[in-house]
Amino acid sequence: QVQLVESGGGLVQAGGSLRLSCAASGRTFSSYAMGWFRQAPGKEREFVAATLWSVASTYYGNYVKGRFTISRDLAKNTVYLQMNSLKPDDTAVYYCAAARSPGVVITEYEYAYWGQGTQVTVSS
Repeated sequence: QVQLVESGGGLVQAGGSLRLSCAASGRTFSSYAMGWFRQAPGKEREFVAATLWSVASTYYGNYVKGRFTISRDLAKNTVYLQMNSLKPDDTAVYYCAAARSPGVVITEYEYAYWGQGTQVTVSS
């Protein structure tokens, strides 16, 4: 059974940085795509970033390009989201997700597995 556990969220001032981690377990993820999504209060969940376990292909939502970086550590089975230059609009619950896919996946419905989420709050 696939398990995804996020960590690293917290409270940070605008302009600051956080690094989120997503520890994956339960199977071999070499043929999986991994993604980060976020959901702010009263808003729909939206795509943030995605990558593949097999190769370092990445894709980002327009509003985080140049500020966020997704990466993965194969030895630790962990995916990271480095968030820099944070803005109050980045405040949300951030979710890690996994999808069995040969390519990067950016649509929410294609992800079969989800973590419980970690809260990120950016103060102005």
